[in-house]
Amino acid sequence: MAEQEQVKPLAPAAFRDEEEALSTQLNLRKRRYVQCCGCIAALSLILALVVLVLFFTLFRIHDPKIKINSVTIQRLELINGSLRNDVNVTLLADVSVKNPNVATFKFSNSTTLIYYGGRVIGGAIHLQGQAKARRTLQRNVTVELDPEKIEAVPSFRSDLNSGAFSISSYSTISGRVKILKIVRKRVVVRLNCTTTYRISGRQFIGESCRPELDF
Repeated sequence: MAEQEQVKPLAPAAFRDEEEALSTQLNLRKRRYVQCCGCIAALSLILALVVLVLFFTLFRIHDPKIKINSVTIQRLELINGSLRNDVNVTLLADVSVKNPNVATFKFSNSTTLIYYGGRVIGGAIHLQGQAKARRTLQRNVTVELDPEKIEAVPSFRSDLNSGAFSISSYSTISGRVKILKIVRKRVVVRLNCTTTYRISGRQFIGESCRPELDF
C-alpha cells in the first residue's frame, strides 16, 4: 500500500491577511519615522543657518562713532597781549554719537580733556546717556579753559604773535550694547582731535580726528 503523502495544513486566510496588514503597518510607521527624522534634521539645519546669518548680520555689533561737528571758543579776551585771568575761556563743541546697531548704545559719564602745548588746560565730565538703535545722538559739550594754564605754556607768546594756537582734545565714552539679552558687548570709544585756532577769525581750521576702540 502506497504511503500517503503528508500534506501541511495551510494557514487560515484571515491569519495571513492579519500578518500582511501588520507588516504593512510596521513599514508605514518606519517610513513615517524616517520622514519625521529627516524633517527635524532639515529644520535644525535651517534654524542653524538662520542663527548664523543673524549672528553675522543683524546681531553683529558695530563700532559706535564719535564725531565733532564744530568747535567754538567764547570769552577769549586779550588785554595788552595777555589773557584776562579773571574770566575762564569757554570751549563749545558740537559732538555726535552715531550708533549703527539694532540695539541701544548706553554709555556712562564721559570725559573730555583739552591740551595745549602738551599740557592739560581744561576738562569736563559729560552726563551719561544713550544713542538709540541706528540713530545719532547730538550733544553740546562745554569745557572751561584756565587762562593761567594757557599762559604757562612756553610757546604761548610765540603762538600769540603768530595769531594761531594748536589745540588737542581727548574724549572718552564707555558704554555697552545689548541685543535681546543674548549678545552683549562693552565698548570704550576714544577720540583724539587736533585743530588750529585762528585768533583773528576766531575760528578753528584744519581739524584732524583719530578714533580708537577698546572691547
